[in-house]
Order: sequence, then structure tokens, then C-alpha cells
Amino acid sequence: MRRWDNRAWLGVLPVVLIVAFSAVVPLMTVVNYSVQDIFDLNNRLFVGFEWYRDTLRDPRFLEALLRQLGFSALVLAIEIPLGILVARNLPRRGASAGVWLVVLAIPLLIPWNVVGTIWQMFARPDIGLLGAGVNALGLDFNFTADPVDAWIVLLMMDVWHWTSLVALLAYAGLAAIPEPYYQAAELDGAGRWQVFRHVELPGLKPVLLIAGLLRLMDSLMIYTEPFVLTGGGPGSSTTFLSQHLTTMAVGQFDLGPAAAFSVLYFLVILLLCWLFYTAVMRSEDVEGGPGGH
Repeated sequence: MRRWDNRAWLGVLPVVLIVAFSAVVPLMTVVNYSVQDIFDLNNRLFVGFEWYRDTLRDPRFLEALLRQLGFSALVLAIEIPLGILVARNLPRRGASAGVWLVVLAIPLLIPWNVVGTIWQMFARPDIGLLGAGVNALGLDFNFTADPVDAWIVLLMMDVWHWTSLVALLAYAGLAAIPEPYYQAAELDGAGRWQVFRHVELPGLKPVLLIAGLLRLMDSLMIYTEPFVLTGGGPGSSTTFLSQHLTTMAVGQFDLGPAAAFSVLYFLVILLLCWLFYTAVMRSEDVEGGPGGH
């Protein structure tokens, strides 16, 4: 009878300890704070789920949540198709392919606060190339005073910053598709759309799932770029959940309500990512797997 050797778990133990220290312990601390009214480090009062009820009834939370969901939906609707389009038009071979990939990766190397600063200067209505150029055409553009303009600039900034990630992942997925698949499609007389629908898209599903999850999570947690670009304004039109949470925790130092807000924020992200993953996997099962038609 063969005996199992469980010593391999010793190699995983350091990772488990690091994850527990860096993720689980802080999360449990936040959960602990969320059920208490904290006056100072030594004086606390257990309040149960009071802060959760207050948060769910707070119109500012609900408004920020709707803005967050709208932003994430627009980001995914724009960046996923655009990233696929860019990837399909990149050269697959030769020296130019490497050059294009490096150029495409440049926006991903720029820190988030620098991205916000770049677009703040670019969109300024007085000296910015975008803002002043649009106003020179006779249009009234001012992202610091008009919520619609602020949203347009914010979406443009995010698309410029993160579409490269989707394009690079899609490019890797396309490069992994065997050449005989394209040759068989050519022999069958398939057009470009048919090749994309029946050859490329099934092969792209795994990487698009990763790209979609990454962009969904990141868009739900966005903070630095809109904070630098608009400061959450004009008014509160670009104030997302992360900025509202920072105001509560750092600006007002309401640790109990901020902790309850954090837990709900975490659950929203977890739920949406699970729904996205489940929807994609279920659609793949309905179509018969990666190669199904």
C-alpha cells in the first residue's frame, strides 16, 4: 500500500502564512471594526450591524455605487472590443511585431497618479491640447465644470491607459491559435467575420475572461486617476466608492462606518466578479466548450 507524502505542503506553508498576514488578518480587523463604535484606541462600543444599515440607507453610498457600476460597464464595453480590434491588426511576425508590442505596453508603465496629471493638463480648457482644441472648434468644453465633459475625459483616460492590457492579452491568445485552423477556414472559404467568430473568438475566451476580470476589478477599485483628474467633481459626479470611503476613513476618521463601508465594498466587488465569471463560463458551456459552434 502506497503511503502519501505530505511534505510538499511545507513548500506551500510560507505562501499561506504570507497571504494570511497580508490579507486575512487585515480583513478580520476591518470586520471587527465594522461592528463597533470606536471613540479611541481604548474605548469602543459594540453596535452590531448598525453601521451596515446606515451605509445601505445612505444615499451617497447608493449614488456612488451606481456611478461605479456605470463606469465599469462602460469601461468593459469599450476596452474589450477595442483591445481585440487592436490585437487583430498587430503584425504577428517580424521585427515590427516586437516594436508594436513595446509601444503598446508604454501606457501600462506609467504610474496612476501621473496618468491623472497628464490627462488633467491635456484636457484643460485654457492650455490643454484637447480642451483648448475642442473649444477652438466652437464647442463649450470644461471638464471641471460640466459633469458630462468630466465623464468623457475620465473614460478617455481609462481607455488610453488600460486598453493596452486587453490588447496584449488578446494578442497572446491569437498567437496561440494553431495555423492549421486558419488554413482550414481559408479552404472552406470563410470570411474575416466567420474566421473571427468560429476560429479566433473560441481561442480568445480564456484570455478574455482574464482580461475582463482584471479590468472589472480594477475599474471597481479606481481611485487615483479620478482623484487627480477631477477630485470627484464637478460636485460629486465622478465620486466613486473608493473616494467616498477615503473621505469617511481619512477625512472624517469615522472608523466604524468606514469599516462597514469597506466590507460592503469588498462584497460588491466579489459578487460582481463572481457573476461575470459565472456568466462567461456558462456561455462557454452552452456553446459546447472553447471549440463549440
